Amino acid sequence: MNFSTLRNIQGLFAPLKLQMEFKAVQQVQCLPFLPSSNLSLNILRGNDEPIGFEDILNDPSQSELMRGPHLIVEYKLGLL
Repeated sequence: MNFSTLRNIQGLFAPLKLQMEFKAVQQVQCLPFLPSSNLSLNILRGNDEPIGFEDILNDPSQSELMRGPHLIVEYKLGLL
């Protein structure tokens, strides 16, 4: 996204607001054992509308495996 063009068209507030939203969305995390789709980040970047190969035919080799949630959280907290 070109922030200088956005600033010239809509003023200083528009690019500042978008940058704050990008920063807030990048800091949000779900629980470590849940897969993250980063939907809000894709919406801000405009990547939410195109339909690609991976949307229709998922590649099984790239699928995430569900592990025990308690083990993953304990590992993230340094208890193991």
